[in-house]
Amino acid sequence: MQKKRRRRGKTARQRQIENRRRLLRTILAVAGIVVVILIAKRCLGEKGESRAMADGDTPGQPDLDVQLLTVNEFSRPGIPLDHVNGIVVHYVANPGSSAEANRDYFENLQNTQTTKASSHFIVGLDGEIIQCVPTAEIAYASNERNGDTISIETCHPDETGAYNEATYQSLVNLTAWLCKKFGLTSEQVIRHYDITGKICPKYFVENEGAWADFKKDVDNRIENL
Repeated sequence: MQKKRRRRGKTARQRQIENRRRLLRTILAVAGIVVVILIAKRCLGEKGESRAMADGDTPGQPDLDVQLLTVNEFSRPGIPLDHVNGIVVHYVANPGSSAEANRDYFENLQNTQTTKASSHFIVGLDGEIIQCVPTAEIAYASNERNGDTISIETCHPDETGAYNEATYQSLVNLTAWLCKKFGLTSEQVIRHYDITGKICPKYFVENEGAWADFKKDVDNRIENL
């Protein structure tokens, strides 16, 4: 009759190695969960920050693509904007360029350090609106009025600076909504030209009638918000 082989028990060394492996697997699993939670909280936090001063508390908010610039001294200094006394309209002076391209130009200034420039919003050729800076902070757009105004850059298809219908309607909607949000009227909507004499936005400077019509359209939109 064959004798049954006795199974040898694990040595203390083997048990110690297995325990360490189990502990390591547990630590890695917990660390993975923590990383996922931190990433989720960061994303939610950034989204909350980006929208804190940009939506939700007044009717008629247009669709916003919130792509905040990284805080840096060349395009988003993070300086508080304590009170909003006006809205300033600009144009990008780069025919055919997109809102995304202009936003990326502002973002890259922290690397090129060639100038200080930015805007709270950019209205694109398809009517899209990118928000670059929270309305609770200043943007580098309007010279001595940086400290009390919200800036809007506008894209345009050609050298005339004239807007296509999609850009124009989004500009009207955005401007009216900001006026409503901050208790302003169209009289407090100005051009960069009105601050410094710079031909900006070109079409509205060279066509006073178009500027007057724009402000009327803003008034009409405000009344319907």
